[in-house]
Parts: sequence; structure tokens; C-alpha cells
Amino acid sequence: MRQEVQALDIRDVTANWVNAQVLEARTEARIKELADLAHTPLFFGRLDYLRGVHEGHNFYIGRRHVHDGHGDPMVVDWRAPVSQPFYRASRKDPLDIGLRRRFGYTGGDLTAYEDERLSDPADAGTAGAGRLLQREIERPRVGPMRDIVATIQPEQDEIVRSGLGGTLCVQGGPGTGKTAVGLHRVAYLLYAHRERLARTGTLVIGPNRSFLHYIEQVLPALGELEVGQATVDDLVAHVEVRGTDAPAAAVIKGDARMAEVLRRALHSHVTLPTEPVVVVRGSRRWRIPAYEVEEIVRELLARDIRYGAAREALPQRIAHSVLVRMEQAGEAPDDRVQDAVARNPAVKAAVKALWPPVDPAKLVLRLLSAPEFLAAHADGLLSAEEQRTILWAKPPRGIRSARWSPADAVLIDEAADLVQRTRSLGHVVLDEAQDLSPMQYRAVGRRCTTGSATVLGDLAQGTTPWATASWREALSHLGKPDAALEELTAGFRVPREVIAYASRLLPHMSPGLMAVTSVRESPGSLEVREVPGGPGELDAAVLAACRESLLREGSIGLIAADARVAALASALTAASLPHLSPGTETTAESRLTLVPASLAKGLEYDYVVLDDPASLVAGEPDERTGLRRLYVALTRAVSGLTVLHQGPLPAALGDRSGEGAEGRPDEGAGDRPGERSDEGAGQQPNNRTGERRAAPA
Repeated sequence: MRQEVQALDIRDVTANWVNAQVLEARTEARIKELADLAHTPLFFGRLDYLRGVHEGHNFYIGRRHVHDGHGDPMVVDWRAPVSQPFYRASRKDPLDIGLRRRFGYTGGDLTAYEDERLSDPADAGTAGAGRLLQREIERPRVGPMRDIVATIQPEQDEIVRSGLGGTLCVQGGPGTGKTAVGLHRVAYLLYAHRERLARTGTLVIGPNRSFLHYIEQVLPALGELEVGQATVDDLVAHVEVRGTDAPAAAVIKGDARMAEVLRRALHSHVTLPTEPVVVVRGSRRWRIPAYEVEEIVRELLARDIRYGAAREALPQRIAHSVLVRMEQAGEAPDDRVQDAVARNPAVKAAVKALWPPVDPAKLVLRLLSAPEFLAAHADGLLSAEEQRTILWAKPPRGIRSARWSPADAVLIDEAADLVQRTRSLGHVVLDEAQDLSPMQYRAVGRRCTTGSATVLGDLAQGTTPWATASWREALSHLGKPDAALEELTAGFRVPREVIAYASRLLPHMSPGLMAVTSVRESPGSLEVREVPGGPGELDAAVLAACRESLLREGSIGLIAADARVAALASALTAASLPHLSPGTETTAESRLTLVPASLAKGLEYDYVVLDDPASLVAGEPDERTGLRRLYVALTRAVSGLTVLHQGPLPAALGDRSGEGAEGRPDEGAGDRPGERSDEGAGQQPNNRTGERRAAPA
């Protein structure tokens, strides 16, 4: 297919140079779409239809459509309707399918296949069913995030194939695949509504650049190259951000009440006329009395349209009043005369005085610098204490010298939208949404006012002081209060033992939230080690655990409190253990990444070494935020988690009330799964870390 496109002669098939350039660009894009992807097979499944309109036909299912030299399909796109039974069919409801075959690959080579005879009751107990699926989920992770197109589950597929018309919010705990579901939903929507979304655009919004770098290869692997990626900070980058806010100030600036404060402050620039507008044309003078101009101004204010749009309409409305008087005097003015009157110096001067231009950044600067101005427009919205909290102690001289914070940039974006409407996209995917403030939700919502959104997140992983309390509240701020809410509770990534251990934190940080039920049993996937001695002993134990993990296949993440990262980086360098930073792609030669806890969200590693949970919790402003940060760190592992600590662990980790019953270890296995205590029989000392290892069961 690629050779066919490359062989096209497009030199003399267009009418002009512009068309030729467009055709050439589209041809190059098509060639790029058809590029081979290393170790990525074109097909991963087969469906044999037993009955229905496709009776007797076999279809190979793959990441993209592939046809032969005659144009006949060889591989069917996974998004096509005929492919849907690959994800939805079951023995209870086979959907006309007689056989579903899954193919297994190693390094791009076909090495195995597995058949499910969905319409044969005698085959219901096939022993090997699900092995390839399990192996694909557990395949070591090196490099960026990969697609899950071969392993999408029925409940995930329902979300992926939801229509474009409405907004969808997906609550999903660690390992439920919500990020992958959101990305595959984009790919599906582009397949089903390509022309519409090609005009309006799509955008994936992530929490930080490291996260976006991690997921950036998923959509290209599915043949979609035109989807934009950004963080919320990228969306609101009207000014250079060089400062930070105290948590209390950031919470107030991120509160939805600030939108009304900004609206009041903006419209305070509008004044009512005290003098008539007199327009001179030739030998005639046309006088519009002040009361009539006031009626025009009040009408524009009442319409509540954008400040800039109203300012553009005002001279035309004044000019229209002049034209009415011209017609009454027997003249026959046309639209050109009205435009000329609107540009008349007297009209322009009146508009500038009554409805002056406002720079959004200067408006926010004045609000945060002038106590009287802020008090006048925050009256009844913010208390006096809240106003003092967000005021700058030392007002800057101007926009460029101001040390704008991320929350300030969001306020400027709100003000900019009040002045001029923000362009809306066709569809927006918002991941890790639980950490956004109400004002950030409004900023994202402005990018999809006429489109739809897919909102992804986990309330239990909210680690900002303004983290979302409920999805309904968040969706209201987003401007999508009627969005459908779906919940993913089946975990496919995190081993059962690990998720059960992390779920002990739920009652203490997110009461009432359902724990994830992991479908993966991986005995020995969790080990908790207490390290005696001083900080040097902890560093040595961390290095030893990293070396142990590097003996295994796959990626390794060393997660630590932000304050510990510099010390651990020095220790790793001194020990000749090369390591990467989040956002840097892992390779077969460099598999260890040192991850500050604040950047761990959304990332995943085959093996995780977690440094001192207590220091991680203590590094946050409050205990709830600290426990949520710890919950995130505990749930980044796909195959194994090693927790190292000195002194007591956070008390919440000793509380089993948050565990699902099926995730609890057997009675008598110790208070913490995998933890080594000094009591009990059959234990052996470990000379490296000083803990006691329990003999294998």
C-alpha cells in the first residue's frame, strides 16, 4: 500500500500551485501513516463468522486497514463494526461468531495463537483460554506507553465506541486502563467521524510533559497522526510563568468565584455617556443624544456577549442611529455609508471613552495589585481575608516584570475569553482530571464548548489542595453538567497483592470510593522491607533493591519524595547506576528511572522501588494529600513492588478496611503482605538490609 502511494505521479494533475502543495502534503502524510512500526504486527486476531450476514467469512483484525493489490481487504481495522465482536462476543452471547482467535507475538514474530470456540458448549472449559491475554498484559514495558488494542475488554470497548455527541466521564482506579481507553476512544472517533473532526480538531490534555511524552506513541501506532497534545499550562500560556503561589492563595485563585470577580472587573471599564455624539458629514451635523447612546450601551451589557464583540458592535449601533436620522431627512444611505459613519472620528472617540479596550493580563495585574479595585469587584464573593491572601505583597511594575503563577495564567485565560471567545475543538480528552481546579476546568471547557469531551480520572489520586471532590461538580465547571459517568473497577495492570495493599489507604483519604478489583494474581509481587540504621543505610538498601530489580526484564521506577530525589540521584551516580528522568524514553540499556513522587501519576513500570513512604506523606501540605500521593506511588508497578522504610510506616497502611476481601492475604501471613518481621518460624536473615525474609510457603 505504501509503494502504491509512493508510485503516484501527481506532477500535472492539479489546476494551480496551491492545490499541488496540498496534494503533495496529503500524499506525504499518507505515506507516513503507512510506515512500518518495529515489533508491531499488523493483525492480532481473527473472527470466524458462523451465521448472520457474514456467515462463512473470516476476518483478520488489526490496528489499521490493509488491502492487497486488487483492493480486497486482508486486515480489517479494529474500529470497524465487523470487528466489534472481537471485543464483545462471549459464550453467553457469541454475536454470530463461531471462533475467535488471538495471536501472540514475540519481538514482532508470530509465536502462538489461542482459539475460543464461542458457539461450542463442549469447548467451554478450554484450559488455555486467556493465557495470551494475560501474557500481553504482563509483557515487560520498555519505552513509551503502548496501545491496548489487542486486549481491550468488553466494559472498556463500550466506552471506546461511545458516540461523539455527548461528553463522557470515566472514573477508574489504578490499572483499570482509563488512559488507554481515552486514547483509543480518540482513535475510534477519528475513524467514525473523520471529516467532522478534521475540521474542528482533537486534543489530548495531560497533567505534565513527562506524561504526554510517555503516551505520545499510542495514537501514531493506531494510524492517527493529527491529534494535538498539551497540558493545561500550555493552553493558558498567555504570559511567562515564573512564580508560584502558596497553597491557600492557589486554592482561592482556582475557585470558580474568581470568574465572576473577573467579569465584574472587566465590565467596570464600561461607562455611560454624559454628552451626545455629534457626527459631521459634509455640511450636515447628525446628533445622537446621550440618553439614546446610553440605551445602546445598556442593551449591549444586558445581552452578556463577549466584551470585545460588544465593543465591535457599539460603533455600528451608533452609526445605525445616524442612518435612521438620515433616512428621516430624505436621504437614502446604504451599508457603505453606515460603515463610513462607524469609522467617523467622533464615533471612534465615543467608543473609546464608553467601551475602552482592555488587556486581560493588565486586568488581572490590577486585581492582584490594587486592594481597592479587588475589594470593589469581589464584594460579596471573597471575604476580606481571602482578598488579602491573593493580593501581591509587592506589586510589580508591569506585565513583563510580574512573577506570574500557574493560577494567575488561568485567570488571564478566563479574562481573555471574556474579551474574545476561545476557539472550540471537536473533541477533547482530559486525563488525570481529578487534580484540576474549578478555574482550570473552565479553561478546558472553553476549548470544547461546541464539541464534546472525554474526562478521565480517579478521585482517590487527587493530590492538589483543590482536587476534585465529585465528578458532578467538576463536570459543571467544565460546562458539561449532563455528561454520562462511567466507572471502571476491574484492574488489569496492578497485581492483586499490590492493589490490596494500596487500597488500605482509601478509607483515610477517599471514604466511600470503591476499591479496584485486580484480575491478576502475582504471588510475591509485594515486598515491604524495614531498614535499620541511619539515612545512609536507607540509601544503600535502595541501591540494592534497584540492582535486584535490574536483574529482571522490564522497566524499573525508583519513586521517592521530591525532597529525596537529589540525594538519591547522587547515590545512584556514585554507585555507577545510570538512571533516567521522567519523560526520557527507556531503552533495553537504560531501564531505571528516578521519579519524583509529584511526577509519578499516570506512569507505569514493571518493577517499582518505593523509598520511605513516611517521608513522601510528610512532604505534602496535609495528611490527606500525602496519603493520596502515596497511593499513586504504590500503584505504579505492573509486576513487582518493593517498599523500603525506616521507622514506622504511615498508620493507614496498617488498616485493612479498604482492602477487597479477595485481595487480602491468607490469615497468618503477617500484618502486611510480604513484610518481614523478626518473629515467627522459618525466617532467614538478609545481610544487606537487616530485615528477615520469610521462607517460601
